[in-house]
Amino acid sequence: MDKSLYIAMTGARENMLGQQVRANNLANVTTNGFKADFEQARAMRVFGDGHASRVYSQSERPGTNLSSGALIETGRNLDIAIHGPGWIAVQSPDGTEAYTRGGELQINAANELVTGNGLPVLGAGGAPIVLPPAQQVDISYDGAITVRPQGDPAAALVQVDVIKTVLPEPGTFFKGPDGMMRTDDMVPLPVAAGVQLRSGYVESSNVNAVNELTSIISLSRQFSMQVKMMKNAEENSSAAGRILQN
Repeated sequence: MDKSLYIAMTGARENMLGQQVRANNLANVTTNGFKADFEQARAMRVFGDGHASRVYSQSERPGTNLSSGALIETGRNLDIAIHGPGWIAVQSPDGTEAYTRGGELQINAANELVTGNGLPVLGAGGAPIVLPPAQQVDISYDGAITVRPQGDPAAALVQVDVIKTVLPEPGTFFKGPDGMMRTDDMVPLPVAAGVQLRSGYVESSNVNAVNELTSIISLSRQFSMQVKMMKNAEENSSAAGRILQN
């Protein structure tokens, strides 16, 4: 059977993987703090017996688009958005430190400050933030958490902790399967000074829906072309078989 069949097969497979990346981006166009994944394909020459004339395709995710999304005002005290560079430190389910820009914070049944998907937010000391029973919780621009304990007068404010924010070096970050960002060596980053938070806001996704939809359509057409090439290779093989039989 002609080797063009396998070349077309690899092209169709990588087109499908590319569509998965783009579809995941498009599905998270309304997910606050989501960062879109890049996707690309490259040619891989095949070496071996004969001339290296066959070229297979290989798709890859070269990185994540870390540009900031738009800030959306909510007016909710526990909603925070990072204005400019920086990330919020959280504790992932396996106990390691991860980072996110999703600032829809909540207080769970254990009085822990958690993200919208239930991950504990870490304080400046690297431990999950636990809040006392309070009538009001405020988060300042530098991440300081101030509460008014239940039963205390309005002037009785107490600073509980400071949200840990970090500034990773470019090229040292990657997105895990859970959508959280981590360092390449999995070593927790130090607290970064100068990261500014805005209370009462959340950051929207940085996905461009038009670009993602256009890419999905383009990849779908490429997939159809690859399938057509596979059918042509099959027809050529069948015709060659009939000639040999005669």
